[in-house]
Amino acid sequence: MKTVSRILLYLLVTAVSQCALAQTNLNVSQALDFWISNTEKEVVTAADAMPEEKYSFAPACAGEFRGVRTFAEQVKHLSANNYRMAAYIVGQTPTSDQEAETGPDSVRSKAQIMDYVKGSFGALHRAVATISEKNMLEPLAIPLRQKTRLQLAEDVVAHSYDHYGQMVEYLRMNGIVPPASRR
Repeated sequence: MKTVSRILLYLLVTAVSQCALAQTNLNVSQALDFWISNTEKEVVTAADAMPEEKYSFAPACAGEFRGVRTFAEQVKHLSANNYRMAAYIVGQTPTSDQEAETGPDSVRSKAQIMDYVKGSFGALHRAVATISEKNMLEPLAIPLRQKTRLQLAEDVVAHSYDHYGQMVEYLRMNGIVPPASRR
């Protein structure tokens, strides 16, 4: 009986191990897309949580915050950078407003900004889908410190979370609990 139990236990452990291993056999684009998706969820829900009338909010405290971006400008800046990095990853030239990281002047309302931020993450999903083990470290001829597709994909997540943190502060300054803190 002990032998049968041990064999069954061994088979169970082997089967579970194989399932776990199969789930971790991601390629590089899938691994990167995981982080793009997580970032997208946090940024988009935070952008949506701010009421439209507060999109022009920028902190003000005795001149210490002079010149900081409004909430809308934070979201547009993050989005423009997403589009810029996606363009570089796929070998395209970013538009001038993406290069300047300001986004188009015509994008002003909350609905337009929400479409813009969602579109920027769509561009990133498409871009990271082109990254492979073969091309992820190939040097790109671009005017940035990051010279590989992998560096660009990592940078866009870090940059997005930097501005997400600022968005969270702006939400809290307006008495809004960020969606991620409600869970």
